[in-house]
Amino acid sequence: MTAVIAAMQKEADVLLSAAEIKEEKTIYGRRAWRGSFAGTPFLLVLSGIGKSNAASAAMLCIALGADRLLNIGVAGGLTPKAPVGSVLQMERAAESDFDLSKINGTPVGTPNERDTPYFPLKSRKNAFVKGTLASADSFSDGSDAAVLAALGADVRDMEGAAIAHAACAADVPVWAFKAISDNAGQESIREYSENLQIALAALGEKLPDIFAEVNNG
Repeated sequence: MTAVIAAMQKEADVLLSAAEIKEEKTIYGRRAWRGSFAGTPFLLVLSGIGKSNAASAAMLCIALGADRLLNIGVAGGLTPKAPVGSVLQMERAAESDFDLSKINGTPVGTPNERDTPYFPLKSRKNAFVKGTLASADSFSDGSDAAVLAALGADVRDMEGAAIAHAACAADVPVWAFKAISDNAGQESIREYSENLQIALAALGEKLPDIFAEVNNG
């Protein structure tokens, strides 16, 4: 079963408005829908914003029988390959606000049980621009620019790496696609408000291609 995780209702609505919905219910306090899109059955879970919400939603999906996870949503662009209105496929993800470097001497984002900050995400050669995702529990204002650059991050969000972290422990593959709503930095809040609808529309346009990737991955 494919389970889709979206942090915000506006992100979930992109899929809900295009899919055939068969059931809506609340599971452990989270809104969830079962339906199908382009012939693919799915479970959609509204996680809420942030890494803890995202990780627990991922484990909920896996406990309910998901054998593949799809994370869709909007995010901030960090490099020229991620302009506003584009949709990127993430190849790997790291938690940029997790830091054991003073204890372990490992790079920022590296969990104690791992030797790399990066969690793999499913991807293959296709038309999507690929990138590295960094996730942290705050909206980016540019203050973490050095850490993001060290991680080679192209995109910054608040959920994707936590989903990848939880799924990695369960050996469940994850696909992540991010629509760029702003250029992460001091002007990101203003840009986010101005461009959110542009990013959501771009995500909606790419849904058929996104589901095709998950089905063929």
